[in-house]
Amino acid sequence: MNLVIYILRRLAISIPVLLVGTFLSFVMVAATGDPLGEIRNNPLMSKDAIDALSHKLGLDQGVVPRYFTWLGHFLTGDWGTSIAQGNALAPVAPKVTAAFAVTLKLVVGAEILALIIGIIVGVLAAVKQYSIIDYIATTLAFLLFSMPIFCVAIVLKRYAIEINGWVRDLGLSDVLGNPWLRTISPEQLKTDGVGDFITSTVGAYLLPTLSIMAISFAAYSRFQRASMLEVMGSDYVRTARAKGLANGRVIFRHAFRNALIPVTTLFSVNFGSVLAGAIITETVFNWHGMGTLLVEAVTKNDTQVLMGWLVVIASSVVVANLIADLMYGILDPRIRVG
Repeated sequence: MNLVIYILRRLAISIPVLLVGTFLSFVMVAATGDPLGEIRNNPLMSKDAIDALSHKLGLDQGVVPRYFTWLGHFLTGDWGTSIAQGNALAPVAPKVTAAFAVTLKLVVGAEILALIIGIIVGVLAAVKQYSIIDYIATTLAFLLFSMPIFCVAIVLKRYAIEINGWVRDLGLSDVLGNPWLRTISPEQLKTDGVGDFITSTVGAYLLPTLSIMAISFAAYSRFQRASMLEVMGSDYVRTARAKGLANGRVIFRHAFRNALIPVTTLFSVNFGSVLAGAIITETVFNWHGMGTLLVEAVTKNDTQVLMGWLVVIASSVVVANLIADLMYGILDPRIRVG
């Protein structure tokens, strides 16, 4: 019962936060300039046509009325239409959701793998403190953490191209003569049969997943190591050892669970930032996700698409933090009671 109340309380807090976030986003987007600026400079557009379009989009109203109009439409599934030239007032919702699906498939897999491997490596480094395992894990984490993500992506892509060349020279390419490591997005691949589709998809996901996973893994492993060392030095762990409990039980039954809380916090914060910041990885590997959509919306001053992008990212961050709050309640029952 306490867990249900805790969940409802977290939901009640998340909804106002999301509303405030959408309002601030709407105000900032509205302050970027006139979204019809390019259209107004088009000599083929008459003043009456521009005024009619401005009225249709609600641009002749104040910011606050426009926000509530937009919010009402948004909640009913109408995200507005793209106002960039060449898009012919295309609906925003399918465009944003399609881009979000591409980025989400990439980021979720990378972050889950980074979290799992980071936790395992962090725990081993803490349990084997000052051992060769700890030194290797610490050095690797510092090395990856200090490298910009675009550097990791470019290096992986370069060596993948070289490996593909060696594989081709050895006559080990797939049945269609395609390389095993793909440097383009899955939707651009031409496949023949289920087996080729699977190998092509895995090959397309491998490099961008490793690019995103490398930086996140470094952060998760370092946080997990530090958190584990702190917990293992606490009074209740020393008491458990003094009672003669086995080392494995002390680590995994008493220390590990509490040591996960800081890493859960980092994961919730990092997930939203990675989701919004996947633009570099998507650009390097030619994925058409949220990063590409953001660049296009900013370049064309397409406020409707930009607003849809911001709401989706903000919602993802709120959902990630909500999941983290729920995990706190599961990992430490004292949190949901408080």
